This record gives sequence, structure tokens and C-alpha cells, in this order.
Amino acid sequence: MPEQPPKRLPAEWEPHTRTFMAWPALESVWGEYLDEVRVDIARLAQAIAAHEPVVLMAHPEQAADAQRAVGSGVEVIPLPVDDLWARDTVPVFVHDAGQVVGVDLNFNGWGGKQTRDHDGAVGRNLLERFGIARIQAPFVSEGGALETDGEGTLLVTESSIVNDNRNPGKSRDQVESELKQALGVEKVIWLAGVRGEDVTDAHVDALVRFVAPGIVVLDTAFPGEPDSWSRCSDQARAVLANSTDARGREFEIIDLPQPDPDLVTGDGDDFAPTYTNFLVANGAVFLPAFGDRRADDRARGILADHFPGREVVQLPIDEIAAGGGGIHCATHNQP
Repeated sequence: MPEQPPKRLPAEWEPHTRTFMAWPALESVWGEYLDEVRVDIARLAQAIAAHEPVVLMAHPEQAADAQRAVGSGVEVIPLPVDDLWARDTVPVFVHDAGQVVGVDLNFNGWGGKQTRDHDGAVGRNLLERFGIARIQAPFVSEGGALETDGEGTLLVTESSIVNDNRNPGKSRDQVESELKQALGVEKVIWLAGVRGEDVTDAHVDALVRFVAPGIVVLDTAFPGEPDSWSRCSDQARAVLANSTDARGREFEIIDLPQPDPDLVTGDGDDFAPTYTNFLVANGAVFLPAFGDRRADDRARGILADHFPGREVVQLPIDEIAAGGGGIHCATHNQP
């Protein structure tokens, strides 16, 4: 028999079978903004569905309303969910022995910060529904905490995974060994992140993303007084500038500047004005438009330069961003 390829975590720019999303279910989470955030989710689902299949999970009692909102171009499946953050509740997909399998990351509500009565079971339920083999990770994490180049390199923030709210008592070395075993990665690069200032404890997908092997875009704060987030970005830059990837390449670091906070159209204490939380899909890249036209255009141009041949689609996501996330947080691609 031919030797099977080793386990591998693919890059997001590799071909997708579908993208999973989730219909926000709880007024207790979104309050008076639940209808508005559903408009954002429907708009995003429809846009992605023009490029690849989209499966929207919706609580069974809300599935019919969700289907009406997204139209016939999106497949809605009745599956109990609590919130919209599919990046974190849906398993991470790896290639293993010639097939795609789902690594269930044991979602625990970002360390118990939010209800997970249904979202904690999304991994198992979704894989069972689609007949995809399940591997249970030996650690707790979320998809937004993991960023790969598809060639063995993994970027993570220590704050979001070596944390007693996810993996009590485990050292960084223990977690690194488990990440390598579960995901098939060869080298883990640790960034400090920020603890306790957002629900995710500073997921890497709002900080730094690969656009190609050896090339990353880095969230860069709008000029002003330094804060914990700008210091987090500066620390990530220093680490990456002094690191090599799993293939021995030095990193090319490209700034992806944030918009002017006085010009963005959204607001809120948790508003996430980062362009790095983009999604690479089949034939397209989806990123936010925040209302600062100059910054929006600059971000669009940077991603267009690095994803030639893909349409760059910008969408307003003010309500999603007000919840502390973005387009990547609200989607999860299946290879």
C-alpha cells in the first residue's frame, strides 16, 4: 500500500468544500442588537455563498426565520447553537491519512466567559451530521486561536491557550506538544497576547495572519497613546522579526493599519476595528469596511496585492465588530 501523507493543518487559502456559519440565537447575549447582528450575518453568508457553499447552523426553532433571512443560496441546518462565533465552536479540520477529519477543541465559552449550553456540543454534533471523523483534542482552545501557513508553522497567543481558564496546570511546553500531535504542525511560534481584556484573551486571528508562507500581515494600531493592544502588536512584531518558520524562512511582516476611530461607523466598548480578521475563500477574500474610506481602501489594496486572482469583497460588519469579533470569527472553512 502507498504510504499515507502525514497529518497536516491546511492553510486557509487552500480549496474549501464549504464554509460553516452560525445564526446568533440568544437575546441574553445581544439584547436589543440581536436583529441587527443577524442582518450582518445574513449579508456575510450571502456574499460568501456567491463563491462557495455556505452551511448556516441555526437553532431548530429559528431555522425557518434564518432561511428566510439568507435566501435559497445558503443551506440552513437545524442544529442547536448559542451564538455566531463559528470559528471557535466548529472543529478545526486537518488532513489525516488521506481524509479530512475534525479536531474538536472542547469549546468552553472562552474560559467560561459566555454560555455554551449548545455551542459546547457543536463540534460533536456537526461532525456527526456530516459524517466527518472526530478527534478530540487533549486541550481546550478555539479555532481563532490558531493560525497556520499550511506548511507546518503555527502562530498562537500564549494568553489565549496557556491560561488556567482553558488548560489549568499545563505548561507552555505541554500545550505545544499537544498542539503538534493533534494538528500535525511542526513549529509553534508563541506571541504574548493580552489576558483578560477581551472575551478571547487576544486570539491570534485579530492580531496577525498569514497571506502566504513566510509572509504575514500584522494588525497595527491607529497612532495615539500606547495601550495594551498596541503593545501586543509591537511584541508580536519583535517575536516574528527574530523567528523563522517551520521551513527555515524569515518572516516578511506587512503592516495592516487600523482605521481612524473617529471615522468608523460602529462603536461599543468591545468594538474590534481590525482588518486582520478577514476570510480567504474560494476565489475571494472577505474583509470589513469600517467607514474610514482611506483605511478601508488601503486594507483592500494590501490584501489584493497578496491574493492575486481573488476578488476582494468588503462588507460592513459593525454589529459583529461591536461584539468583539469579525468576519473570520463568524466563519469556519472546511477543506
